[in-house]
Amino acid sequence: MSDAIGSTSIETGKRVGLRTAMIATMALGALLALPLLMNDYQQYIVNLTLIYCLVSVGFNIVLGYLGQLAFANAALFGIGAYSTGILMQQLDVPFGFALPSSVLIAAVVGTLIGLPALRLKRYYLAIVTLVLGELLRWTYIHGGDITRGSSGLPISTPKLFNFPIESEAQKYYVFLFVTVLILWATRNLLRSRIGRAWVAIRENELAAASLGIWPAIYKIAAFTWSGAVVGAAGALFAILLGRIEPESFNLNQLLLHFTFVMIGGLGNMIGSIIGAVILTAAPEILRNFPGFEEIVFSLLLIGVLLFMPRGIGGILVAYFPRLRERLFRD
Repeated sequence: MSDAIGSTSIETGKRVGLRTAMIATMALGALLALPLLMNDYQQYIVNLTLIYCLVSVGFNIVLGYLGQLAFANAALFGIGAYSTGILMQQLDVPFGFALPSSVLIAAVVGTLIGLPALRLKRYYLAIVTLVLGELLRWTYIHGGDITRGSSGLPISTPKLFNFPIESEAQKYYVFLFVTVLILWATRNLLRSRIGRAWVAIRENELAAASLGIWPAIYKIAAFTWSGAVVGAAGALFAILLGRIEPESFNLNQLLLHFTFVMIGGLGNMIGSIIGAVILTAAPEILRNFPGFEEIVFSLLLIGVLLFMPRGIGGILVAYFPRLRERLFRD
């Protein structure tokens, strides 16, 4: 009897795995063919959406999974963008080396930002990280020839293996590869012991410590990985725009990132992606209705907080529990 049950479970697992592989293959094929159906402006919006998916997921690691009120996301976003711009424009570093270097720099900055989180809690940590973001923006404005101040830092056309990345479609394939790679790595990290430790610290830090989890190490790890993910998004953002300015990383940018996470759902990776997609596409839908964008955003955020406190991702998981099992099972 046990052998029959075991063989049935194996067959079921194989069918589920095959079905998942087929769905993933079809989705990947659709993503690869997407540029064939779009003009340059539509492709630009899709590229921006990929960037904001990384931004949202990176922010949610600290805010949702670790449960820390740290608002340095716009600062890390700017670090990734300016690191890429300075390396490529000022130091003539190829894009293939500038991108991982910027990710590493943002990860180091994320680690340094995580150090106050070992001492400060809640609103005190929020204030310190907000001040850090404004301090960095002041640095960009007064950075002289390095950052080109308020006029902005131009980014030369990136090259990958001596092949120029000029069109929006070419950028899309690079962005898609980087985004899928980072999201895949983040998903695996959240399913690992590290991800479970973050959630345990969020729920009860003292209880987590009593179970042998060292909160300090795992907090630093969360800030480091969040910095790397958001820094990668900043690097792609610099390439997308071709010119970066200090005002691109102000408080409005941070509020947009926060809205991504809140509407998508705290501690929900798929919700972060959904929130980024909806809020990046919404301005284009409302473009013909001047003044309605801010109203719709505000009402959407208020509605989610009042009626869907777990966000859109939480609703999906509640109604489709298998979705959570397939995405986050151990």
